[in-house]
Amino acid sequence: MNRSKVMKEINDLLEKYCEDCFLKKHFRKEFSKSYAHHFCIKQCTVGDILQKKGELLIKTIKG
Repeated sequence: MNRSKVMKEINDLLEKYCEDCFLKKHFRKEFSKSYAHHFCIKQCTVGDILQKKGELLIKTIKG
């Protein structure tokens, strides 16, 4: 998989699921930006997929 394809997949996921995410907005408002970020990274299934795509991206850069 090439770098541009991985980047496009990441951007598509962010646009489709993260931009208007109710939970992200709620946690930012009720708790804090860092709390919402932590939730996205540790508990959100989309965040998990994004992390795996990021790992793929790193592998494509390293060759």
